[in-house]
Amino acid sequence: MFENKSINELFAKVQQAFETKKPFVVYRQPESDVVKGFFQKNNDLYNTKDYLDSGFVFAPFDNALPSILFPLSESELYASKFTDAHFINKQNDLSVVSNLESSKAGHVALVEKGIKFLENNKYKKVVLSRKQTIPTPEFNLVETFKKLLVSYNNALVYCWFHPKVGLWLGATPETLLKVSKTTFATMALAGTQVFDNKKYSSDQDSDYKDVVWKEKEIKEQKHVTDFILEQFEQGRVLNDFRVSKPYTTKAGNLLHLRTDISGELSPELTLKNIINLLHPTPAVCGVPKQEAKDFILQNENYNREYYTGFLGELNLAGTSNLYVNLRCMQLIKNTIDIYIGGGITNDSNPENEWEETVAKSKVMLKVL
Repeated sequence: MFENKSINELFAKVQQAFETKKPFVVYRQPESDVVKGFFQKNNDLYNTKDYLDSGFVFAPFDNALPSILFPLSESELYASKFTDAHFINKQNDLSVVSNLESSKAGHVALVEKGIKFLENNKYKKVVLSRKQTIPTPEFNLVETFKKLLVSYNNALVYCWFHPKVGLWLGATPETLLKVSKTTFATMALAGTQVFDNKKYSSDQDSDYKDVVWKEKEIKEQKHVTDFILEQFEQGRVLNDFRVSKPYTTKAGNLLHLRTDISGELSPELTLKNIINLLHPTPAVCGVPKQEAKDFILQNENYNREYYTGFLGELNLAGTSNLYVNLRCMQLIKNTIDIYIGGGITNDSNPENEWEETVAKSKVMLKVL
């Protein structure tokens, strides 16, 4: 299905497609050394509504809006191995200057409003976000993508472009769902703290068993897990399923709480049914879902677009691998918009929530 190319040929193809304004996506899945690419043969904007198509899907946060598809039938597919040796300068110094004070006041006020919304309605969680605009007059697409590949081995790293939509790059640690024939897997990922290099010298998840989580993060992550299981029960998704205990996992410079959920699908269930049950997840929206989504659309005062949407391979050889679009950025002329957010509960502290978004922003700032 994917034609093998050298990594330099693949990067040259990316640069050429970007310069000539041709739609493409290049990506590497977590814990893989293979970079894959879809290069659409025309500039048409295709959508998928029922998720029965084959190709690469790019979906917005607002599930009332259409999802974009690079169709398998209209694309050239390439693949190449990428290792750190293909990128020499692995060290990056964070030297981006940005005025955050005005952003802080607005976000703190938004979080305070979100807490009142939860308390007044006895709701559990709402996820609130912001975007940070960075001037980048000398943006190098291929080098930035290489930095993402080197820096975030345990994330889906991608670069997506369509001339009618724009350029997006990201490194997301969160799986929306994986479906292979009748097998299903997803995760509940929530709670955040900065990785302490002095305390934890290894990158192995097993070494994070001594991480201490606050009650707020534990409750936040449990809300996500409970929501997914409730949706499965109501939708009769699984004939049989397995749920792991919550554990700590690392994504870039951050640690998160994660629960794995997997099982066997009911025969009558379609991929569209599952996506509608899950998206947008409580990890990016809230609980209850519709009420949290309405609050976000009415109060965030900016358009998330494809941030906290989802993307990935759709129905390739009977398998779909879809990821929540977190830790991402969008190029707009000579600026970059970085998107960051966090889960708000009744126990949230607005100042702490602001600091969490600052820590999350460094995932993208590190590569600029």
